[in-house]
Amino acid sequence: MFTGIIEQIGTVRQLNMPESVNLGDEGVTLVITQVGDLLTDCHLGDSICINGTCLTVTEMNSDSFSFGLSPETLRRTNLGQLKRGDNVNLERAMGISTRFGGHFVQGHVDSTGTIVAKIPEGNSLWLRIKPTDIDLLKNIVPKGYITVDGTSLTVCEVNDNEGWFSLMLVAYTQGRVILPTKPEGSLVNLEVDMLGKYVERIVEHSLNGQKTQDRIETLVRRALQN
Repeated sequence: MFTGIIEQIGTVRQLNMPESVNLGDEGVTLVITQVGDLLTDCHLGDSICINGTCLTVTEMNSDSFSFGLSPETLRRTNLGQLKRGDNVNLERAMGISTRFGGHFVQGHVDSTGTIVAKIPEGNSLWLRIKPTDIDLLKNIVPKGYITVDGTSLTVCEVNDNEGWFSLMLVAYTQGRVILPTKPEGSLVNLEVDMLGKYVERIVEHSLNGQKTQDRIETLVRRALQN
């Protein structure tokens, strides 16, 4: 479990990417360096959130740690696009005594999204992001939480017609995460608020397995017939 409060910006030292993500016997290893204090209490098998993706530490030394990437991780996230020298957001798993400053983040990326607009306003920065899976918009609500490349942020607007949502980054945040450095057209990792996903799942079961929208349409048709 994570909070979405970025602790450190690390740098990709190595990503050995095979030609196919249907990996067979060949694995993919991601090595991150310039990790600051994150190594002080890090152990093999620990969970670290890399750009919003929960990964397991498989190797470590005095200035870096390594992770194995599964085919599902490569399909679901933007990690396969990383190159040597790229910066990444880092957060250790939440401890019991941690001040809870963000929101409940699992590190399980739901989909990617594309930055379609960057608009400065004063010393703040607007971002508009279009999810790759447009159906994800139903789980994104104004003033609700979302995790973008591992950063806990508040949703400002949701435009269902055009298929995007917006965020505003204050100056403090801009200096401590990688989002402001990404140009328009960049792919980011998205994780919607897990509480909303659980509520949706419970409601669907209570409606006898029907999707919420399908159930509402059924009720409306019945009302019109009466």
